[in-house]
Amino acid sequence: MFLKRLKRHKQGKAHIHWALMRSERTAKGPRHRLIAYLGELKKGEASGFAQLAATLEHKQHPGPSLFDVPCGPETPDDEIVKVRLKGVRLDRVRDFGDVWMGYGLWRMVGLDTKLSELMPAGREEVPWPIVAQILTIARLCSPGSELSIEQRWYPATALEDILDVPAGKVHTDRLYAGLDKLLAHKDEIEKHIKRRMEGLFNLKFDVLLYDITSSFFEGGCADNTMAKRGHSRDNRPDCPQVCIGLVATPEGIPLAHEVFDGNRHDSKTVRTIVQTLESKYGKADRVFVMDRGMVSESNLDYIKAQGCRYLVGTPKASLRGFESHITAEGWKQVHEGVDVKLVPCPDGTTETYVLTRSADRTLKEKAMNERFIKRMRDGLEKLAKSAASGHLKDVATANQRLGRLKEQNARGSGAFDVTIGPAGVAAAGAAAAVGVGVGAEKIDPSPEKAKLSVTWTDNKQWVAWKALSEGCYVLRTNLQGATPEDLWRQYTKLTEVEAAFRTVKSELGLRPIWHHGAERVKAHILICFLAYVLWKTLGQWMKRAGLGDAPRTVLDELKKLKSGDVLLPVQCAQGRERLLRIRCVTEPEAPVKVLLNRLGVKLARRLRAADNVTELLPAELRV
Repeated sequence: MFLKRLKRHKQGKAHIHWALMRSERTAKGPRHRLIAYLGELKKGEASGFAQLAATLEHKQHPGPSLFDVPCGPETPDDEIVKVRLKGVRLDRVRDFGDVWMGYGLWRMVGLDTKLSELMPAGREEVPWPIVAQILTIARLCSPGSELSIEQRWYPATALEDILDVPAGKVHTDRLYAGLDKLLAHKDEIEKHIKRRMEGLFNLKFDVLLYDITSSFFEGGCADNTMAKRGHSRDNRPDCPQVCIGLVATPEGIPLAHEVFDGNRHDSKTVRTIVQTLESKYGKADRVFVMDRGMVSESNLDYIKAQGCRYLVGTPKASLRGFESHITAEGWKQVHEGVDVKLVPCPDGTTETYVLTRSADRTLKEKAMNERFIKRMRDGLEKLAKSAASGHLKDVATANQRLGRLKEQNARGSGAFDVTIGPAGVAAAGAAAAVGVGVGAEKIDPSPEKAKLSVTWTDNKQWVAWKALSEGCYVLRTNLQGATPEDLWRQYTKLTEVEAAFRTVKSELGLRPIWHHGAERVKAHILICFLAYVLWKTLGQWMKRAGLGDAPRTVLDELKKLKSGDVLLPVQCAQGRERLLRIRCVTEPEAPVKVLLNRLGVKLARRLRAADNVTELLPAELRV
């Protein structure tokens, strides 16, 4: 490694910068690779580097050289130091870019100032807002347990310098206490996020998306009254769980969330969510967009009574009432492969139905139905073979096996009309009528020895209806004056909530939940909610910068930026030796430079606690 002098003219002044370089051998020959910028140096330090240049060039009295800065006669000789080149090294390399971005996003949302108001500093050694910040940034950058934050993650990052909190003060007891302190301010935090997002990205909150998911626990959770077994979205019905309801804007920006018992039905959460929003943000003419699992007449009546409107999906069985409309004309294409039709409510109310038909969904449902029908047929053939061979003799047992077969293949259970009965009785009656010839097999008509007969016929009416209804679904709304195209597009925005659940579960590590106390579980989900707020803030920032919407890609690229200490062994003029430690950031590669440039971010070069991190935010977005 060696030191390189860089000169830059700005506003009529010359600025000298220094960089730590390394010579590498490549296929195209030796190349110089930039390790880190050392920034501007004082005259004494620059004179010391002049001595280093002399050592490199084996000159006692060098002229202007690569490291030399001309010094006037007024420069004191006792500021000159010598640097021992062989001792130059890079120490304490840590992750910088991703946590630096997380810190900037935290400040962009204004959570640093808001939490300082909600949790003013007391006698605690580390302020509670800082603890909440550590938990959230850890959840955003490297999801893990509080123990992993203490032992692995925090010591390996530059947050110690950015937040000015030593690694020894970040331990599990403090992190758990921070969770408990933060939960008490959940409502105020959500109110602040709503106001901040509205100001940052000019968002509207007149249309709200609501959906619910579940997250399972590791362990029995005997002391948690909310942890119960229910419908698992994670395919873990063997584990207790909690249900999580999320309200978001059509852009996917989270507005509020609630935690429910694990066995609570989706439709039983709607009133709680509506009451929560009204208590936080007041009554307003909102439009709730929900999936068919939320639909019940009492829920829709309640929403109307609150002065709100709704756009909801309907159960698949409701398609039976629209059979004539499916076959009739009047479909209008709103998207490639998607047709819609507006159907007035038959009872003359203000409700409207939107009949929708999707070509892609038709192919998907057709393939699924064919697969389940084939499984039903194969299962019936096995059942008939077992009955014909005499292994299956009991009618009740045969019906149990048929019931299990239908349960496992519910989509194809109506494709066949199945008859199960004793075959020997009918055969004996026929033999008695015509007589049994000599040498013919005698049939014992006793029920205990009679064989079973399993027969089936195709249910053509059921098959015809399935073929007609494949790819179709119905939306229900009390919105007036909206076109079917607008209604369909608003409903498809529910995919934003589904994407939010996937991100929180997979990218931010919501599941499985290891905490067992009910309040601690809510606090854990709140941290995941805050991390998702930062995630979506970065996503909206990227969209406005023309970078798409893939925050994980940006965080992974920024993680390549490291901070480290450049150690320079120097000898003072009096003969004393000391080690000069300069903390700086590695030079970003070309893709990272492009990202930072498009985001309007200026990277810090020299790291001195949190001073340089303020350069993260563009001027128009600074808090």
